Amino acid sequence: MQTVFTRQANVAVPLICGPMYPCSNPELVAAASEAGALGVIQPLSLTYVHGYEFRAGLRHIRTLTTRPLGFNALIEASSRKYLERMSRWIDIALEEGVRFFITSLGNPRWVCDRVHAVGGVVYHDVTEARWARKGLDGGVDGLIAVNANAGGHAGSLGPEALLDELRPFGVPVVAAGGVGTPQDFARLINMGYAAVQLGTRFIATTECSASAAYKQAIVDAAADDIVLTERLSGVPVAVIRNAHVERLGTRAGPVARWMLRGRRTKHWMRMIYTLRSFRSLKKSLSSSDTSADYWQAGKSVQGIESVVPAAQVVRSFAAALP
Repeated sequence: MQTVFTRQANVAVPLICGPMYPCSNPELVAAASEAGALGVIQPLSLTYVHGYEFRAGLRHIRTLTTRPLGFNALIEASSRKYLERMSRWIDIALEEGVRFFITSLGNPRWVCDRVHAVGGVVYHDVTEARWARKGLDGGVDGLIAVNANAGGHAGSLGPEALLDELRPFGVPVVAAGGVGTPQDFARLINMGYAAVQLGTRFIATTECSASAAYKQAIVDAAADDIVLTERLSGVPVAVIRNAHVERLGTRAGPVARWMLRGRRTKHWMRMIYTLRSFRSLKKSLSSSDTSADYWQAGKSVQGIESVVPAAQVVRSFAAALP
């Protein structure tokens, strides 16, 4: 099935293996692309978690697939050093032939200018119309509509209401959140989405390097096991309710709340949370000790019943389309 997205991304199936920290290991990204979807590189995951020098990591993925790849650029201006690093990564990705980019947070204008100069495409993560307008003012070509069913930093609107908000902008919109079965996928494509982005479904695959305990938790969980916690990044993040979450609770403590309200101190508090969660999430990839793990996941867990190869996910979803 061809859509605006499949033509822009040059892929066979309107499906994205979404960028995930820490779960976007090279083998998973490559397997999704090789099967006909779009595997998206998450640079922090590639370098910080999986230990690759960035260009070497891209070239390693290229030994696993020659098909199109995407790149996720988190461009919030949290620090000058971080933005300089992201800028170098984007330049390297372009040099290595990546032509599809997904921007998250921040003003995407500088990314669009570089990517468009070589004939590439930029989509932008949004949760509502006002962020879509800012992204489009920055030059993006499409939108990733993160709905209330997503894992990680979810939106507040359901997929139907969010598409209604974004459709008037006249650009392709990708659904992100709550899709665990081929039937869910087909329903959203028939609703008018140009593609669907999966995260949780691709964690529960054989190629993903997440721990067996994490994958089994996804298989065992139901939609009402997904809760929002502020203790990972200072803003609500969707995770699977487990003993660790039950023990610590989901609300930030009083000092953290005070810091998060301050115009200057909120950035420090978010950095503290982020560094702490980086360590916890990195550990959860391989450790058998699950006593202090946060497992990010969306409500798509409801339809995920087994751990299967990524290619099987792509084939089964493609088969659901008319």
